[in-house]
Amino acid sequence: MTTAFSVGVDLGGTKTEAVVLDPAGGTLIRKRRPTPGEGPRRYQDILAFLTRFISEVSRTVPSERSHTVGIGIPGSINPETDLVHNANTTCLNGRPLKADLERALGRSVGMENDANCFTLAECRAGAGRGYGTVFGVIMGTGGGGGICVGGKIHRGRQGIAGEWGHYAVDPAGEPCYCGNRGCVETKISGSGLEKAFQRRTGRRMAAIEIVEGCRREEPDCVAVFEQFLDDFGRCLGGLISTLDPDAVVLGGGLSNIEEI
Repeated sequence: MTTAFSVGVDLGGTKTEAVVLDPAGGTLIRKRRPTPGEGPRRYQDILAFLTRFISEVSRTVPSERSHTVGIGIPGSINPETDLVHNANTTCLNGRPLKADLERALGRSVGMENDANCFTLAECRAGAGRGYGTVFGVIMGTGGGGGICVGGKIHRGRQGIAGEWGHYAVDPAGEPCYCGNRGCVETKISGSGLEKAFQRRTGRRMAAIEIVEGCRREEPDCVAVFEQFLDDFGRCLGGLISTLDPDAVVLGGGLSNIEEI
Protein backbone atom coordinates (compact mmCIF):
# COMPACT_ATOMS: atom_id res chain seq x y z
CA MET A 1 0.00 0.00 0.00
CA THR A 2 1.25 3.48 -0.83
CA THR A 3 2.16 5.81 2.03
CA ALA A 4 1.50 8.95 0.00
CA PHE A 5 -1.72 10.91 -0.29
CA SER A 6 -3.15 11.36 -3.79
CA VAL A 7 -4.56 14.46 -5.48
CA GLY A 8 -6.65 13.59 -8.53
CA VAL A 9 -8.18 16.05 -10.99
CA ASP A 10 -10.68 15.47 -13.79
CA LEU A 11 -10.49 18.37 -16.27
CA GLY A 12 -13.77 18.52 -18.18
CA GLY A 13 -15.08 20.77 -20.90
CA THR A 14 -17.60 22.45 -18.62
CA LYS A 15 -16.59 21.42 -15.09
CA THR A 16 -13.51 20.21 -13.25
CA GLU A 17 -13.49 18.01 -10.17
CA ALA A 18 -10.68 17.40 -7.69
CA VAL A 19 -10.35 14.79 -4.98
CA VAL A 20 -7.77 14.11 -2.28
CA LEU A 21 -7.37 10.51 -1.13
CA ASP A 22 -5.55 9.27 1.94
CA PRO A 23 -3.08 6.35 1.64
CA ALA A 24 -5.88 3.85 2.31
CA GLY A 25 -8.02 5.29 -0.50
CA GLY A 26 -10.41 7.22 1.71
CA THR A 27 -11.71 10.57 0.49
CA LEU A 28 -10.32 13.56 2.36
CA ILE A 29 -12.03 16.21 0.24
CA ARG A 30 -13.86 16.49 -3.07
CA LYS A 31 -14.59 19.76 -4.88
CA ARG A 32 -16.07 20.73 -8.24
CA ARG A 33 -15.61 24.01 -10.10
CA PRO A 34 -16.66 25.36 -13.51
CA THR A 35 -13.93 25.06 -16.14
CA PRO A 36 -13.01 28.45 -17.65
CA GLY A 37 -15.10 29.06 -20.75
CA GLU A 38 -14.34 30.27 -24.24
CA GLY A 39 -12.13 33.31 -24.72
CA PRO A 40 -8.97 34.46 -26.48
CA ARG A 41 -6.83 33.40 -23.51
CA ARG A 42 -8.69 30.22 -22.58
CA TYR A 43 -5.54 28.08 -22.44
CA GLN A 44 -3.84 30.51 -20.07
CA ASP A 45 -7.06 30.76 -18.05
CA ILE A 46 -7.29 26.96 -17.70
CA LEU A 47 -3.61 26.70 -16.75
CA ALA A 48 -4.00 29.35 -14.04
CA PHE A 49 -7.26 27.76 -12.84
CA LEU A 50 -5.68 24.30 -12.53
CA THR A 51 -2.70 25.73 -10.68
CA ARG A 52 -4.95 27.46 -8.14
CA PHE A 53 -7.34 24.53 -7.77
CA ILE A 54 -4.62 21.91 -7.29
CA SER A 55 -2.79 24.15 -4.81
CA GLU A 56 -6.03 24.71 -2.87
CA VAL A 57 -6.97 21.06 -2.44
CA SER A 58 -3.36 20.01 -1.82
CA ARG A 59 -3.35 22.12 1.33
CA THR A 60 -5.66 19.55 2.94
CA VAL A 61 -2.81 17.02 2.91
CA PRO A 62 -0.99 17.01 6.29
CA SER A 63 2.14 19.16 5.92
CA GLU A 64 4.46 16.35 6.97
CA ARG A 65 3.09 13.89 4.40
CA SER A 66 3.94 13.54 0.71
CA HIS A 67 1.37 13.43 -2.08
CA THR A 68 1.13 12.74 -5.79
CA VAL A 69 -0.83 14.75 -8.36
CA GLY A 70 -2.59 13.14 -11.31
CA ILE A 71 -4.87 14.75 -13.87
CA GLY A 72 -7.16 13.34 -16.53
CA ILE A 73 -7.60 15.56 -19.59
CA PRO A 74 -10.08 15.47 -22.51
CA GLY A 75 -7.32 14.65 -24.99
CA SER A 76 -4.02 12.78 -25.22
CA ILE A 77 -0.33 13.56 -24.91
CA ASN A 78 1.54 12.94 -28.16
CA PRO A 79 4.41 10.62 -27.14
CA GLU A 80 6.75 12.18 -29.72
CA THR A 81 6.17 15.87 -28.99
CA ASP A 82 4.73 15.85 -25.43
CA LEU A 83 2.02 18.21 -26.71
CA VAL A 84 -1.72 17.70 -26.25
CA HIS A 85 -3.67 16.46 -29.27
CA ASN A 86 -7.17 15.16 -29.98
CA ALA A 87 -8.67 17.34 -27.21
CA ASN A 88 -12.26 18.49 -27.59
CA THR A 89 -11.28 21.43 -25.38
CA THR A 90 -9.50 22.64 -28.48
CA CYS A 91 -7.40 25.37 -26.83
CA LEU A 92 -5.30 22.57 -25.30
CA ASN A 93 -4.25 21.14 -28.66
CA GLY A 94 -0.64 21.77 -29.57
CA ARG A 95 0.13 22.99 -26.06
CA PRO A 96 2.67 21.56 -23.56
CA LEU A 97 0.08 21.40 -20.77
CA LYS A 98 1.96 18.89 -18.63
CA ALA A 99 5.23 20.85 -18.74
CA ASP A 100 3.45 24.17 -18.18
CA LEU A 101 1.50 22.84 -15.19
CA GLU A 102 4.58 21.25 -13.66
CA ARG A 103 6.43 24.56 -14.02
CA ALA A 104 3.55 26.48 -12.43
CA LEU A 105 3.21 24.05 -9.51
CA GLY A 106 6.92 23.40 -9.05
CA ARG A 107 6.41 19.64 -8.96
CA SER A 108 5.87 16.59 -11.16
CA VAL A 109 2.35 15.79 -12.39
CA GLY A 110 0.93 12.62 -13.90
CA MET A 111 -1.29 13.31 -16.92
CA GLU A 112 -3.45 10.88 -18.90
CA ASN A 113 -6.46 10.84 -21.21
CA ASP A 114 -9.63 11.02 -19.12
CA ALA A 115 -11.27 8.04 -20.84
CA ASN A 116 -8.16 5.95 -20.18
CA CYS A 117 -8.31 6.98 -16.51
CA PHE A 118 -11.99 6.04 -16.36
CA THR A 119 -11.46 2.68 -18.04
CA LEU A 120 -8.51 1.70 -15.84
CA ALA A 121 -10.37 2.72 -12.68
CA GLU A 122 -13.39 0.63 -13.67
CA CYS A 123 -11.12 -2.35 -14.37
CA ARG A 124 -9.39 -2.06 -11.02
CA ALA A 125 -12.28 -1.14 -8.75
CA GLY A 126 -15.53 -0.96 -10.70
CA ALA A 127 -17.77 -2.63 -13.25
CA GLY A 128 -14.84 -3.85 -15.36
CA ARG A 129 -13.21 -5.98 -12.68
CA GLY A 130 -12.52 -9.56 -13.72
CA TYR A 131 -12.76 -8.96 -17.48
CA GLY A 132 -9.83 -9.40 -19.86
CA THR A 133 -10.55 -6.74 -22.49
CA VAL A 134 -12.69 -3.77 -21.51
CA PHE A 135 -13.80 -0.81 -23.61
CA GLY A 136 -14.72 2.24 -21.55
CA VAL A 137 -17.08 4.83 -23.01
CA ILE A 138 -17.37 8.40 -21.74
CA MET A 139 -20.56 10.13 -22.85
CA GLY A 140 -20.55 13.70 -21.60
CA THR A 141 -20.01 17.09 -23.19
CA GLY A 142 -17.91 15.17 -25.72
CA GLY A 143 -17.42 11.49 -26.40
CA GLY A 144 -14.30 9.47 -25.58
CA GLY A 145 -13.17 5.92 -25.12
CA GLY A 146 -10.39 3.81 -23.66
CA ILE A 147 -9.17 0.23 -23.97
CA CYS A 148 -7.88 -1.85 -21.08
CA VAL A 149 -6.34 -5.28 -21.78
CA GLY A 150 -5.28 -7.52 -18.94
CA GLY A 151 -5.50 -4.69 -16.41
CA LYS A 152 -3.35 -2.30 -18.45
CA ILE A 153 -4.29 0.64 -20.67
CA HIS A 154 -3.62 0.14 -24.37
CA ARG A 155 -2.51 3.55 -25.70
CA GLY A 156 -1.44 2.77 -29.26
CA ARG A 157 1.47 4.21 -31.22
CA GLN A 158 0.18 7.79 -31.14
CA GLY A 159 -1.51 7.61 -27.75
CA ILE A 160 -5.04 7.72 -29.21
CA ALA A 161 -6.16 4.08 -28.96
CA GLY A 162 -9.83 3.86 -28.04
CA GLU A 163 -10.73 7.35 -29.28
CA TRP A 164 -13.90 6.16 -30.98
CA GLY A 165 -15.36 9.68 -30.74
CA HIS A 166 -13.62 10.43 -34.02
CA TYR A 167 -14.84 7.55 -36.11
CA ALA A 168 -16.39 9.47 -39.02
CA VAL A 169 -19.63 7.50 -39.30
CA ASP A 170 -21.62 9.97 -41.45
CA PRO A 171 -19.75 11.80 -44.27
CA ALA A 172 -22.79 14.09 -44.71
CA GLY A 173 -23.05 14.78 -40.99
CA GLU A 174 -22.22 17.81 -38.91
CA PRO A 175 -18.67 19.25 -38.94
CA CYS A 176 -16.45 18.15 -36.06
CA TYR A 177 -13.64 20.21 -34.55
CA CYS A 178 -11.19 17.52 -35.70
CA GLY A 179 -11.87 18.43 -39.34
CA ASN A 180 -14.09 15.48 -40.25
CA ARG A 181 -17.86 15.33 -40.59
CA GLY A 182 -20.28 13.10 -38.77
CA CYS A 183 -17.90 11.85 -36.07
CA VAL A 184 -19.33 9.67 -33.31
CA GLU A 185 -18.84 12.59 -30.91
CA THR A 186 -21.08 14.86 -32.99
CA LYS A 187 -23.91 12.34 -32.68
CA ILE A 188 -23.90 10.74 -29.24
CA SER A 189 -22.42 13.35 -26.91
CA GLY A 190 -24.46 15.73 -24.79
CA SER A 191 -23.56 18.60 -27.08
CA GLY A 192 -24.42 16.48 -30.13
CA LEU A 193 -27.87 15.69 -28.77
CA GLU A 194 -28.53 19.35 -27.96
CA LYS A 195 -27.39 20.54 -31.40
CA ALA A 196 -29.58 17.94 -33.12
CA PHE A 197 -32.59 19.26 -31.22
CA GLN A 198 -31.71 22.85 -32.09
CA ARG A 199 -31.35 22.00 -35.80
CA ARG A 200 -34.77 20.37 -35.78
CA THR A 201 -36.68 22.95 -33.76
CA GLY A 202 -34.64 26.15 -33.70
CA ARG A 203 -34.81 25.98 -29.91
CA ARG A 204 -32.14 25.28 -27.31
CA MET A 205 -32.77 22.58 -24.75
CA ALA A 206 -30.43 20.76 -22.37
CA ALA A 207 -29.79 17.06 -23.03
CA ILE A 208 -31.59 15.87 -19.89
CA GLU A 209 -34.59 18.05 -20.78
CA ILE A 210 -34.74 16.41 -24.21
CA VAL A 211 -34.73 12.98 -22.55
CA GLU A 212 -37.47 14.02 -20.14
CA GLY A 213 -39.48 15.42 -23.06
CA CYS A 214 -39.16 12.10 -24.84
CA ARG A 215 -40.51 10.32 -21.78
CA ARG A 216 -43.50 12.67 -21.92
CA GLU A 217 -43.89 11.72 -25.60
CA GLU A 218 -43.28 15.22 -26.93
CA PRO A 219 -42.84 14.62 -30.71
CA ASP A 220 -39.67 16.64 -31.33
CA CYS A 221 -37.95 15.20 -28.28
CA VAL A 222 -39.03 11.67 -29.25
CA ALA A 223 -37.68 12.04 -32.78
CA VAL A 224 -34.32 13.48 -31.71
CA PHE A 225 -33.74 11.09 -28.81
CA GLU A 226 -34.75 7.99 -30.76
CA GLN A 227 -32.25 8.98 -33.47
CA PHE A 228 -29.66 9.45 -30.72
CA LEU A 229 -30.29 5.92 -29.41
CA ASP A 230 -30.13 4.49 -32.94
CA ASP A 231 -26.81 6.25 -33.56
CA PHE A 232 -25.49 5.02 -30.21
CA GLY A 233 -26.36 1.43 -31.05
CA ARG A 234 -24.79 1.59 -34.50
CA CYS A 235 -21.61 3.25 -33.27
CA LEU A 236 -21.14 0.88 -30.35
CA GLY A 237 -22.05 -2.12 -32.50
CA GLY A 238 -19.32 -1.24 -34.98
CA LEU A 239 -16.80 -0.88 -32.18
CA ILE A 240 -17.77 -4.25 -30.73
CA SER A 241 -17.41 -5.89 -34.14
CA THR A 242 -13.88 -4.48 -34.36
CA LEU A 243 -12.60 -5.01 -30.82
CA ASP A 244 -14.80 -7.87 -29.51
CA PRO A 245 -14.34 -6.81 -25.86
CA ASP A 246 -15.34 -8.89 -22.85
CA ALA A 247 -17.19 -5.89 -21.40
CA VAL A 248 -18.20 -2.33 -22.24
CA VAL A 249 -18.46 0.13 -19.35
CA LEU A 250 -20.35 3.40 -19.73
CA GLY A 251 -19.45 6.61 -17.91
CA GLY A 252 -20.02 10.35 -18.14
CA GLY A 253 -23.18 12.34 -17.50
CA LEU A 254 -25.25 10.74 -20.26
CA SER A 255 -24.47 7.24 -19.00
CA ASN A 256 -27.01 7.85 -16.23
CA ILE A 257 -29.82 7.89 -18.81
CA GLU A 258 -31.68 4.63 -18.21
CA GLU A 259 -32.70 4.18 -21.86
CA ILE A 260 -29.07 3.87 -22.92
